[in-house]
Amino acid sequence: MSEDLVQAEEDGAELPGLFLKRGEDARLRQGHLWVFSNEVDVKRSPLGEFAPGEQVAIVDASERVLGLGYVNPNALICARMVERGAHHPLDKSLIVHRLKVALALREQLYDTPHYRLVFGESDGLPGLVIDRFGEVFVGQIGTLGMEGMKAWIVEAVAKVFRPRAFLWKNSGSVRKLEALPEYDECALGDWPEFLEVVEGGVTFRIDSRDSQKTGWFYDQRDNRDRLPKLVKGKRVLDVFSYAGGWGLRAAAAGASEVICVDASATALAVVNRAAQDNGLAERVKTLQGDAFDVLKSLRQERERFDVVIVDPPAFIKRKKDFAEGRLAYRRINEMAMQLLARDGLLIACSCSHHLPRTALLDAINQGARHLDRSVQVLMSLQQSACHPVHPAIPETDYLKGYVCRVLPS
Repeated sequence: MSEDLVQAEEDGAELPGLFLKRGEDARLRQGHLWVFSNEVDVKRSPLGEFAPGEQVAIVDASERVLGLGYVNPNALICARMVERGAHHPLDKSLIVHRLKVALALREQLYDTPHYRLVFGESDGLPGLVIDRFGEVFVGQIGTLGMEGMKAWIVEAVAKVFRPRAFLWKNSGSVRKLEALPEYDECALGDWPEFLEVVEGGVTFRIDSRDSQKTGWFYDQRDNRDRLPKLVKGKRVLDVFSYAGGWGLRAAAAGASEVICVDASATALAVVNRAAQDNGLAERVKTLQGDAFDVLKSLRQERERFDVVIVDPPAFIKRKKDFAEGRLAYRRINEMAMQLLARDGLLIACSCSHHLPRTALLDAINQGARHLDRSVQVLMSLQQSACHPVHPAIPETDYLKGYVCRVLPS
């Protein structure tokens, strides 16, 4: 523990001080919540003296407390601020307050309790994600400091929501960066067989154990709400469909036929189940396989679609993957355009934070020009409002997309 202790204002508790170098506080004062290891004055507060996950007061070079947070001395992002200033301790009461604030926004936005309830830094709880499936909640922790608050999180969720079940699905590359173990755990209630999602009048039942991440991609929910104006009476191809969020909603919005493509047989089983449950089975088909291979095969079979939706997983997970990933975005969207009927629509998305919005549009345009076609951008897409963007934290603004009309030159 650092020898310099800082007293919190309200409860008089003392916390070890994490002191920043002179001039390294500007980004935090602008609203960012991360402290990088090279910003710390290690002579005054040696990182090696902090216990991983320990709560700290983050202090500038003039000894003014910027906020309270937690530290991981072994990570590049060595601290994250949870409370600006030192007015409120980091405890269950603070988490209860943040959950209530987050809930107020979602209840204003959505008419059913199916959404991302907590989006990390944007909701004042860095390192924590919670998705809501009616009375079932699924959480995922990505930082060691938040892992130390796990019991408080469970108690806070129980107090605010009284859920039927609260599950932890703690896995993924983010936990590996913080040397955290991967595990699934039922913290409250009994583990349900399915997670139920109601979106746009369509009900999906997701396998609660064998599903991606927390189970559903709510970040595209608001974009899928645009489908009724785009797909009525159209033949639609949903590439990287996962559980059919785009495809099933397109069918419900009046598409004449929908084909969902995914590499996962488990995901396509969810699509078929949802098609049956919602009376859409006659207009929904599935194709299992690698997306690039399936698109090539469909082209060889001279298949044509009025709308092609391309919503892949992140092709660029690290900066060093940019060149290869950017090429993959161009290739997949070019192949999608080859399947479009005349004046067809391409819905192209990317969840890669490291791919700028302009770079995605450039990749689309290059693919079109290679085919001697032109593109009209009709709509720009971004992540749903239950994934609010923090204006000082670019990392929270990751999802981008375009609805494009593809025309012959």
